[in-house]
Amino acid sequence: MTRRRMTAGHPEEGTRHLSHDVRVWAIRTYDGKRSKTYSVRWAVAGQEQHKTFRSRALADGFRAKLLSATQRGTLFDVATGLPESMLRERQSKPWFEHACRYVDMKWPTSAPKSRTGVADTLATVTPALLATERGMPDLALLRRALYGWAFVAPRRAAGPPPAELAAALRWLERNTIALADLDDPTRGPELTRRALDRLALKLDGTPAATKTIARKRAVFYNVLQYAVELGLLTGNPVDRITWKTPKSSEAVDRRRAAINPRQARSLLAAIGDQGETGRRLRAFFGCQYYAAARPSEALDLREENLASLPGTGWGELLLTNSTPRTGTAWTDSGRSRERRGLKHRPEQETRPVPAHPELVCLLREHLDEFGAAPDGRLFVGPRGGTIGESTYLTVWHKAREQALTPAEFRSPLAGVPYDLRHAAVSTWLNGGVPPTQVAEWAGHSVEVLLRTYAKCIVGQDDLARRRIEDALRDDTDEDTTQTSD
Repeated sequence: MTRRRMTAGHPEEGTRHLSHDVRVWAIRTYDGKRSKTYSVRWAVAGQEQHKTFRSRALADGFRAKLLSATQRGTLFDVATGLPESMLRERQSKPWFEHACRYVDMKWPTSAPKSRTGVADTLATVTPALLATERGMPDLALLRRALYGWAFVAPRRAAGPPPAELAAALRWLERNTIALADLDDPTRGPELTRRALDRLALKLDGTPAATKTIARKRAVFYNVLQYAVELGLLTGNPVDRITWKTPKSSEAVDRRRAAINPRQARSLLAAIGDQGETGRRLRAFFGCQYYAAARPSEALDLREENLASLPGTGWGELLLTNSTPRTGTAWTDSGRSRERRGLKHRPEQETRPVPAHPELVCLLREHLDEFGAAPDGRLFVGPRGGTIGESTYLTVWHKAREQALTPAEFRSPLAGVPYDLRHAAVSTWLNGGVPPTQVAEWAGHSVEVLLRTYAKCIVGQDDLARRRIEDALRDDTDEDTTQTSD
């Protein structure tokens, strides 16, 4: 029986003819003038093949591999006469080369944050997939070479690496494992487990967060799946082992998010006291506390997103985009921030969020004093540029010291601006807003919402007990009550 198969990803190899029709003959010995040689002869789909060895042991070993492949039902390549497993070993690529190829394939269609995630994962896992550690450069230098150059597609395509990274990269090119090693039934599981264990740790060796591990595992799995598509692996090695993501808490630290209304108003007032920059940022931070906007979403807020700003009462924001910060190496524009759609949402999808009356006042005051940039953005610097992360963090830390008591300032309370978003979501949940509605406003799934904010829901115990008592009250209790009346 003969089959044809187009090798994915290798158009230059054309169509392979594969067959189960294999015959292996006995070893033939030839007496030469100076020494004996041993020839292994076999045929695939009627086409004879032979390979000559200088020793009987080598010939026996090669013949045994052919017989073992036939017994396992492996397909043989008619042109070379080799079983697919042997052919794959011959064509196997080093892990480092394949990782770079994967980066090049993903780069054009990936968002900047995704690019950094791929580079971070590959830079983390590659040191676990070394064929040897002899002569290995310092780990910190290896990471710089991988994350800062090898896995940044435009930099690698632009020319040779910087001199300080060149030696480390040459060493990596020679000393990572072959992909075929991951297919090996003996070594493959051990190597795969070693790689996954490395992904479960931070750079300092402490356990990583569950979400981080899951994200990196997904990237590693996709890199290996790409090798399967290219015909470099018979199957994904991760599927062949049992490995569970280590558990760690994903819940928000209640101490950070427990910002009460008094503290929030004091923080926003202190922000306004930090000169013109602070006044420009007061409504920016207000969007995070009153509307649970992510910092990247608030930075991209434009006049068109102000669906309703009435003179009194509630308004509404219609969030459409965000500008996450990734660094200039990862964006197509060469800027540190690039406009994208909303996180975890399809392109063009929007997210309506109610604007508390106090937020409406903050936004109206901001527009009265500063207006909007020509492109509609609300929160820009004096010259119309994007307000950098270091700028708003400086304002935040000064305001925090001014607004909080000494004890509060020393605590984790409101340690970073993102805690304002956590406080907003926690306030909604504790106020009795249904989780489905909170999830829609916050841009979460209900599952993620409850898992993340479970420890922040407080003060519901007495209400829950009363509801349970009402649900379990016996009918006879009502009759007794009515009779006594």
